[in-house]
Amino acid sequence: MALAFDEQNPLTLVAVAELGERLNHVGVYLHVAEKRARIDALEQESAAPGFWDDGAAARRVMEELSRCRVDVASYDAAKAELSDVRAAFDLVDELTPEEAHEFMVEATATANAFVQRLDDMELASWFTQDFDHGDAIVTIKPGQGGLEAQDWAFMLFKMYLKYAERRNWKVTINDCPAAEVIGIDRATITVSGLNAFGMLRAEAGVHRLVRISPTDAKKRRQTSFASVEVIPVLPDDIEIDIAADDLRIDVYHASGPGGQGVNTTDSAVRITHLPTGIVVTCQNERSQIQNKAACMQILRARLYELELQKREETLDEIRGPKTAAGFGNQIRSYVLYPYQMVKDLRSGVETGNVNAVLEDGDLDAFVVGYHRWATGNAGDGAQEPEDLSNGA
Repeated sequence: MALAFDEQNPLTLVAVAELGERLNHVGVYLHVAEKRARIDALEQESAAPGFWDDGAAARRVMEELSRCRVDVASYDAAKAELSDVRAAFDLVDELTPEEAHEFMVEATATANAFVQRLDDMELASWFTQDFDHGDAIVTIKPGQGGLEAQDWAFMLFKMYLKYAERRNWKVTINDCPAAEVIGIDRATITVSGLNAFGMLRAEAGVHRLVRISPTDAKKRRQTSFASVEVIPVLPDDIEIDIAADDLRIDVYHASGPGGQGVNTTDSAVRITHLPTGIVVTCQNERSQIQNKAACMQILRARLYELELQKREETLDEIRGPKTAAGFGNQIRSYVLYPYQMVKDLRSGVETGNVNAVLEDGDLDAFVVGYHRWATGNAGDGAQEPEDLSNGA
């Protein structure tokens, strides 16, 4: 959610001071000073003899060390970028008008890069749930709207692939069978990358599309719905007891979006957990063994989610409230006709550039807006921020 400094919104010392204040508070939220000390302690621990004797414990230490390093490095890089922007103002009075304009264009580009980094750091500071920094399993299902809803589910599927590409996340398509006429019956993907689950939590819920129907000869307006479920990929050290007798495993020919066959053998796997009725299908791999392993990973995550629901009745902590994919329950509306707009009904974030969202996966403004809305952007006030308003 960059400030988009340009000719109509010029970069000023006041704007730079405001950015410095934002960075002050991000440093508080991220507990940068504590993380610097934590990095030293974890590095000493990892260098101790016998550190790798307990592989699981060692991996947890290294994962924490990596997260601390990323947060501190991002904060230090942001301070350097802010210092570069301030330096531009110190030099601009000594330049000719033409040189000053060119210099400020460069400073503006640096400021926009700084704001993007700041947005990412703010997001990271808000990720406090157990699995926010890890990978996510995203499931998209058509809701009300018939054939149009199946096509809408496919549009969302492609939007999230684009978003993952923008974020440099890896995507594994576990299951995406084509519907009989148009679109898809469902899609399940695993998204791997830094903060994937924390970011994608913003997308959990019902998504509404309004457009001229592509399948209606009379070109009438159609409203369609699809639901998005987001659950975390569980770490290996979390044990979920699944009895072999509780599973029914079926195999069949795999097929991809559009109905094309992707294998000539029975490589696709469907696992039904009989006690709960949970069904998981995977067909992205050519091996039954690999597809079965992927199914079991998703099943573990869903059973864990179900157990949380039984214990605490707070399913919202993992994926948001579960509602019917229909009228009155949407979290976001995508309107293509009679005007063009995408609006999140929780945070109020909106844009008229529908193509950037649906075709290019430009979702950052909505993700940032959701987390700012959900958290109130409140710090804990446990420490005073560094004074970055006038210098780095």
